[in-house]
Amino acid sequence: MSTQRIVFVGVGGQGNLLASNLLGQAALAAGQHVVVSEIHGMAQRGGVVESAVILGDATSPIVSNGEADVLVSFEPVEALRLLNKVNKDSLVITNTRPLPPFTVAIGAAPYPAPEDSVVYLKKKLAKVIAFDGQSLAEEAKNPLSLNMVMLGALFGAVKLPIDVKTMKKVIRSQTKKRFAASNVKAFDLGFKAAA
Repeated sequence: MSTQRIVFVGVGGQGNLLASNLLGQAALAAGQHVVVSEIHGMAQRGGVVESAVILGDATSPIVSNGEADVLVSFEPVEALRLLNKVNKDSLVITNTRPLPPFTVAIGAAPYPAPEDSVVYLKKKLAKVIAFDGQSLAEEAKNPLSLNMVMLGALFGAVKLPIDVKTMKKVIRSQTKKRFAASNVKAFDLGFKAAA
């Protein structure tokens, strides 16, 4: 099996780590070899959170520069920050709804327009999928389900060695029961947005 390196990036509170953890569990349930890693950067204060899921024969949890096959960004500026992880053939899937950092909130730094971020990404890469994932989470009646939307978009855009049925089963069994239905709906909306 070929190796697939998927990097997730977002800021604290967006559910990045849960998404990568669920993908890792689904990979195990599907009988796939998987390595999952995570990096926190003051996550509870809105700092960057990065995680990686490596499917296939790789043993290292590290995704070196230019090595990611897919970058799933929960926040548009975070996609720009991690451009070093991808190469010209990589796919970037990004939520376009900004979550400005503290420095922007206090007026100490500007925040680029999300449209400009997407234009920049498309100049650098051949494959970019950009959409307002937060609005889909709200449509699913669960504003905290952006992570499920982005996970669904990954499945909609990339051929993975894990079937959708297995992924949804893991979502239902590993997320809070009261959110299970809305999480699956958010996954479906993300899938449709990226397919």
